[in-house]
Amino acid sequence: MDQDRIFRAMGDPSRRRLLDLLFIRDGQSLQELTKSLPMTRFGVMKHLKILEEAGLIVHRKVGRSKFHYLNPVPIQEVYDRWVSKYAKPFTGNLMKIKRKLESSKMSKHKHVYEILIETTPAELWRAITNGDMTRQYYFGTEVVSDWKIGSELRYIDPDKNEMLVGEVLEIEEPKRLVTTFDPRWEGAVRSDMPSKVSYEIDQRGNVCCLTLTHDELDKYSPMNEAVQSGWTEILSGLKT
Repeated sequence: MDQDRIFRAMGDPSRRRLLDLLFIRDGQSLQELTKSLPMTRFGVMKHLKILEEAGLIVHRKVGRSKFHYLNPVPIQEVYDRWVSKYAKPFTGNLMKIKRKLESSKMSKHKHVYEILIETTPAELWRAITNGDMTRQYYFGTEVVSDWKIGSELRYIDPDKNEMLVGEVLEIEEPKRLVTTFDPRWEGAVRSDMPSKVSYEIDQRGNVCCLTLTHDELDKYSPMNEAVQSGWTEILSGLKT
């Protein structure tokens, strides 16, 4: 992670405003973001490009439209490096404010995360699909599956409890994995409908870009609230 690039990207007030807008409501188009800034469409495009180069946002195309998403992983890494543990209660309150402010006409919600890791696609694939590896970063759980389309996967804690189950929907080793996501770790999320998680691995020179997309989430469900902090912690742990 290039922390200097992240700090430079966040040093401009217009770019911080763009991050705030995505913090309040993720997945906005260029047209939507331009309405909230006193500059031309091309000016906003320039700032978005700088934020994306710093890894602070990612975009996804749906048809001819492009939607921008806040990528919290680099921010989490800067936080881990520079902010003391005594600030955690404060940042926790900020996340609660975020959830209260979010509003959307869509009944389903999506989170997109992107992280660069100095490894090979095969090693990253193993970290995602090997139970010995997942215990090191996935909240101590071991993933169990034969990794065939239609097969079940389970994340099991040290006490042999199922924390998460799912079904393998797509698999293209070592590039793409899509599964359902059915949480079991507490009563509040057990009633949620299963959602969908996809992992996409793209080699870029000597690093791999992992893009994780969690979608088909009910906007105001307990699960949607839980994954906002959960995936950031998991991906930060995966990188280290």
